[in-house]
Amino acid sequence: MSSKLILLPYFQRIPSLVLGILSFSLIVISHYLKPSLQSYERHLIAPPHQLERFAFGYQEAIADTLWIRSIQDFDYCESEVAERICNGNSWLYQMLDTITDLSPHFRIAYAAGGLALTVIISDIEGATKLFDKGVEAFPNDWPILYRAAYHQLYEVKNKERAAELMKAAAENGGPPWLYSLSGRLYSDAGNLQLAEALLQEMIETKQDESLIKRLRDKIESMKIEAK
Repeated sequence: MSSKLILLPYFQRIPSLVLGILSFSLIVISHYLKPSLQSYERHLIAPPHQLERFAFGYQEAIADTLWIRSIQDFDYCESEVAERICNGNSWLYQMLDTITDLSPHFRIAYAAGGLALTVIISDIEGATKLFDKGVEAFPNDWPILYRAAYHQLYEVKNKERAAELMKAAAENGGPPWLYSLSGRLYSDAGNLQLAEALLQEMIETKQDESLIKRLRDKIESMKIEAK
């Protein structure tokens, strides 16, 4: 029998042998690389300031692209000042700020982006600026007004501003109980005049009688406490 025929089966096994060695090598390498991959930190770069000046008519398209990119990392915080509290003007805020500069009426960026800043990463400073920007762009959009009120109440701890925003939300289609909550925040802030003005507005616009009664009772109790 020819020696070539004897050696042929061994040569046929070489590809399988090489593949097996490579697979084993990859398993070993990935094992040793695993700790470094786990410790890898994302470092995202925010878009440059005043990008809208270099959009050359493609503002909306660039805004859409940045939005798609930003929602992939709604939980990204590059620098924490405390546990679960992101440093102000975070990467996410800069992305959303640029998006709304490029497209000032990009509603979802204010409505969803603002909540991501305040609830998910707690960039209080960034969320405040974005919600203020959103309220200015959509002064009659009650869900944005209400979310901005939530932020002012629970994160900024500014009850009077929260009351103003809740009142505006109620006036622009929000549920009627927002009037009552707004009045309660005014009273808690110690501003009796604003609470009484809100009560008068509710009476003039014929709001629900039970809400008017609750606010009137609250104002009376405030007057007693003030004596």
